[in-house]
Amino acid sequence: MKHSGQWLLPEGVEEVLPGEAARLESLRRQLLDILHRRGFDLVFPPLVEFLDALLNGVGEDLDLQTAKLTDTISGRLLGVRADHTPQIARIDAHYLRSEEPSRLCYCGSVFRSSPGGIESTREPLQIGAELYGCPDVDADAEIAEAMVEVLRAAGVPDIHLHLGHVGVYRALIQWAGLPGDMEDDLFDALQRQSRPDVAEILSDLPDQRSAFLTLLEIRGGDRVIENARRVYAKVSEAGKALSNLAELVERLARTLPGIQITVDLSDLRGYRYHTGTVFNAYTPGFGRALAQGGRYDEIGRAYGRARSATGFSSDLRQLLRYDTTSRPRAGILAPLGSDVELDLAVKELRTDGERVIRLLPGEMEEHVARQCDRRLVKSSNGWRVESIDGER
Repeated sequence: MKHSGQWLLPEGVEEVLPGEAARLESLRRQLLDILHRRGFDLVFPPLVEFLDALLNGVGEDLDLQTAKLTDTISGRLLGVRADHTPQIARIDAHYLRSEEPSRLCYCGSVFRSSPGGIESTREPLQIGAELYGCPDVDADAEIAEAMVEVLRAAGVPDIHLHLGHVGVYRALIQWAGLPGDMEDDLFDALQRQSRPDVAEILSDLPDQRSAFLTLLEIRGGDRVIENARRVYAKVSEAGKALSNLAELVERLARTLPGIQITVDLSDLRGYRYHTGTVFNAYTPGFGRALAQGGRYDEIGRAYGRARSATGFSSDLRQLLRYDTTSRPRAGILAPLGSDVELDLAVKELRTDGERVIRLLPGEMEEHVARQCDRRLVKSSNGWRVESIDGER
C-alpha cells in the first residue's frame, strides 16, 4: 500500500507542534486574561453553521472567503466560519438581548477559502473583542485601547496605529452623484491607491476628480483632519465623520502615550462592512496589519437588532512571533517505580502547578530529561527536587 503524500496538508494549513503549541496556549491565556480584566466576557461560537445564518448581513468579501459543504443530516448548506464577528453579533442580538452595553471576546480558529496575502495562513487563530450597545466614541476608544494593550502584552514593538473613517468616503460618493459602474471603478482605483486611474475615471468631472485625488493625499498626523475639514467644507456629512474621528484621535493620543497615530482617509478596507471609524495596527518589518477593527453598527440588523457595534481582531499565530515571555516552564523528571511517597510527592507538585513527567517502562531517561530542568531525588528525608546538574 502506498502512503506517499498522505502526511501533506492543504496549502495554507499548518499543524502546531509541541513547544510552539505550549507557547501559543500560554499567550492565549495571557491575552484573554487582559480582555477579561477589561470586562469582556468569553464566548465560544460554533466552527460550522448553516450558511444562510452564518452569512446573514455580511458583505460579499466574507462570502467568498467562506468554505461551504452540505450537511448530511439536514441536506442544507453549511459554512465554516471565516470570521467571528457575525457570530458574536448573533449572540448579542438573539441570546443576550440586553439593553445595556455588552462586552464579548473570543479566541478560536477560522478558515478562509484563500490566503489573505503572502505568507498568510488560511487558518488564523483569531482573537478579538466586540462591544455592543454604545454609539459613542468612548466605545471605539475602549476597543482601540484594548487592541493596543493586547499587542503590547504579546511583545509587539513600535506599534503604529492608523485611523480612518469610512463616513468621509461615503459622504463624498453621495455628493459626487456618480453612476454605479463608475463608482465601482473608482472604489477599485482608490483601494489600489492609483492616482492615474482615479484621474482618468473622473477626467470629465473636475470637481469630483480633485476631491477624490485629495483623498489619496490626506494622510499624516493630527493636522490632517483640520486640512480635510477645509477641503471638504461643502460636504456636511464628511464634516460630521471628521469630527467623530478627531474626537477619537484626541482621546487615544491621551490614553496611549508612545503610540504613533496616523490618520489615513484613503484606507477603504472593510468599506462595505464598516460604518464609522476604522483602525489598523502595524509594526515595522511586518507588511500587513497585525490587528484591525472599527465600527460596524449595521451588522446586527440581519438578526433583528441593529445595535451599535465596534470591535477588533488579530491572529494569535502572527502575534506569537513577537512574544518572548510565554515560555512553558521546564518539567521535573520523576523516576520509574512504585513508591507511595513518590506518588504523593508527584501529586503535590502537580497540584502546585508543576509539570512532572514520570518515566515509563522502556523510556529513555536521556530523552525525557531534555524536557526537564529538575528531577525528583530520594534522600534520607524523603523525595526532594534538585536541578538536573545536582544543585538543589
